[in-house]
Amino acid sequence: MKLIGIYGSSGFGREVMPLARAQLNAAEVGPYEIVFVDDGDSSPRRNGHRVLSYAQFLEEPAGTKQLSFAIAASQVRERLAKNAGRDGIGFFDVLAENATILDDVILGAGSIICPFVTLTSSIRIGKHFHANIYSYVAHDCVIGDYVTFAPGVKCNGNVLVEDHAYIGTGAVLKQGRPDAPLVIGRGAVVGMGAVVTRSVPPGATVVGNPARPLDRS
Repeated sequence: MKLIGIYGSSGFGREVMPLARAQLNAAEVGPYEIVFVDDGDSSPRRNGHRVLSYAQFLEEPAGTKQLSFAIAASQVRERLAKNAGRDGIGFFDVLAENATILDDVILGAGSIICPFVTLTSSIRIGKHFHANIYSYVAHDCVIGDYVTFAPGVKCNGNVLVEDHAYIGTGAVLKQGRPDAPLVIGRGAVVGMGAVVTRSVPPGATVVGNPARPLDRS
């Protein structure tokens, strides 16, 4: 039997669960069980599925075990994924039935692609990417590892988004040029509704239209 775990039983995990279940049913993969994995949830069941700790998930008898990490915090996502890889657990890619993927798109392991997401053409995406509902990635973009797109992100062409960046709900990333892509630096945060017209340095937080560094004073 195949055992699939959705790591995280909070809000996003409960959105991902039915997508993964529909995907497995459509693929006719044979006998499987899909569970939540959450070390901080003591409930025996959520939304009709068992909730296991990670240790319990490891102890479950199954021919194949895979995990999908529905965890918003990218650094936590990376740590959990590394632990799973160390323990010989595979990664499960979640792809909504109505997501659109066009030509020459390469997705890294463990991606979660939610409903109404569009990935157009000539795109490279790293490991454990989250694209929430109604987001899009246009042509000739490169997305790093552990990147999160909140709902409704508009990533136009020739944009480079480095590892661990977080792009907030409704943000717009202006199109770059082939010889000068717009760059969102490693670990940068783009605030909700921001319109990014110039590159963002690593670790910076930008907000507003046009997006400017957040004044923390």
